[in-house]
Amino acid sequence: MISSKYRALSAATRLDSRLIRRSLISTQSTEQGIPPPLTGIRVLDLTRVLAGPSCTMLLADMGADVIKVEEVTRGDDTRSWLPPSAAVSPNSPKESLHLPPESAYFLAVNRNKRSITVNFKDPAGLEVMQRLVRTSDVLVENFIAGKLAGMGLGWEDCKVLNPRLVYASITGYGQTGPFRKAAGYDVIIEAEAGLMHITGEPDRPPSKVGVAVTDLMTGLYAHGAILAGLHSVQHTGKGVWIDCNLFETQLAGLATIASNYLIAGKEASRHGTAHPSIVPYQVFPCKGGFLMIGAGNDKQFRLLAERILEKPELADDARFANNAARVANREALVDIITQVLQRHERDYWIGRFTGLGVPFGPINNIQQTFAHPQVGARQATVEVDHPRAGKVRMVAPPVTYNGKRMPVRRPPPWLSQHTKEVMLELGYSQNEIAELRARKII
Repeated sequence: MISSKYRALSAATRLDSRLIRRSLISTQSTEQGIPPPLTGIRVLDLTRVLAGPSCTMLLADMGADVIKVEEVTRGDDTRSWLPPSAAVSPNSPKESLHLPPESAYFLAVNRNKRSITVNFKDPAGLEVMQRLVRTSDVLVENFIAGKLAGMGLGWEDCKVLNPRLVYASITGYGQTGPFRKAAGYDVIIEAEAGLMHITGEPDRPPSKVGVAVTDLMTGLYAHGAILAGLHSVQHTGKGVWIDCNLFETQLAGLATIASNYLIAGKEASRHGTAHPSIVPYQVFPCKGGFLMIGAGNDKQFRLLAERILEKPELADDARFANNAARVANREALVDIITQVLQRHERDYWIGRFTGLGVPFGPINNIQQTFAHPQVGARQATVEVDHPRAGKVRMVAPPVTYNGKRMPVRRPPPWLSQHTKEVMLELGYSQNEIAELRARKII
């Protein structure tokens, strides 16, 4: 049972204590960055796969105590999405020896979190969840619309338990409308919401983007909305239900393509790496690789022609004298540039482009990407000690504050790593925890 002292600690009192703690932290020198701004905020994370976990990881990076609630035996679906995976250390905790290796997918979006396992379909597990709701500031879930309400953990249920709760729902299509009950998959939304239609070569079938960009955008929108929700609670004292979904996120992600259609009725099409209104602005082959070139104005085109390609006559050719002419004669110009570039290796052309002010970049594979000098200069990766996998290299949080990144305080957790720890915080006794484990409730 929770002690009377713990029950008496109201949400308002907890908020006041957090604000005092933050004010003390804020007196520290900002020369070392800023104190994690979400220190003292507890996030109850009921999400799986990518959109939700990427959202909660961003909150965890900013200092929030993110408690990831997982299914008792398997956990997050992505734990089993392997290979690739990290090698299992011979010094792994004995409690984790029955688990599979840590998948690279799971490790990518679950740093700085704690993991607990709860079967909240059982009344005893639901009680655990209710205690967590009462002591949390944020709940993030990505179940199909209405699913958690049917289990006693919907918005209406949780706001009774905690009137100041920020409750964020991440779904495929939102909480209303004819598709509200449909599951959300990044690749399906890419297809339905226009992204695939504009992705790929013009003479080839539509293509998906190389990473689950709609999921990731949704996580970014949700994390920003949660921050706004927390700010609102401080002003109003009332919780908020956030409805964030992949479909509307992808509509927003169409950006100027959407505006072209809504304002002028202009249908979009696929252009590969090319730009419909600027030439040359696309990927070109050269010996041993590819270059992306973006000569976006007449000055840059003249530099390209005269200083890089050593074909000054192109800049004075009436067919290519300005951008409108270059667009009209796209095929002829692209053929000329391609023929010149294919005479030499990629590194030769990198040397000729560098420093002249013509936008360009080599097409790097992933190994080349992480060997990029900017990665090392910016310390854009971080190595963490994982209790099951040893040293694990990860992409670092990509934002700095006064020149410093938020720290990676915790490696991604192994399944149920923190169950006992959190249960003790909730007021459960050692005997109660052992009994719930035996019944496979936790």
